[in-house]
Amino acid sequence: MPVSGKKANLVKFVVSLALTIGTGLLAGLFSMNATTIFNSLQLPAFAPPDWIFTPVWTVLYLLMGIAFFLILKKGADTPGVKASVSYFIIQLVFNVLWSVLFFTLNLHGAALVDIVILLIYILIVTAMFFKIDKKAGILMIPYLLWVLYATVLNFAIVLLNG
Repeated sequence: MPVSGKKANLVKFVVSLALTIGTGLLAGLFSMNATTIFNSLQLPAFAPPDWIFTPVWTVLYLLMGIAFFLILKKGADTPGVKASVSYFIIQLVFNVLWSVLFFTLNLHGAALVDIVILLIYILIVTAMFFKIDKKAGILMIPYLLWVLYATVLNFAIVLLNG
């Protein structure tokens, strides 16, 4: 028995938010000592205060979830949807992996490589989302900009801390 359009969209919305917020929670598990680690590093002058990360990432995961929902809502038969979903999930993996590398394993150089790959995937996903749904693409821009900033920050941390 097919699920009605409204029910199907509600399921897609819940799945979208659960996936992105779940990713954030998983990354958070690997970042439990983030404040201590972050404050023990030589930081560049443009480093933000450590308290800013949690609210910024919370908003970003919500925006990503909504963007992902807008893509899923288009349906799997819409050109580009299946590929963009795959790329979106891949970038979520690199998102979590960064926390593992940077905070859990203390491998800042490896984390830099990871975040560059993550940034490339976010660029691809954002472009794909724009082609499918302009609003979804727009919702990805804050994430793209934050990760670009985080990439520069990670690079500076590698330079300053060896």
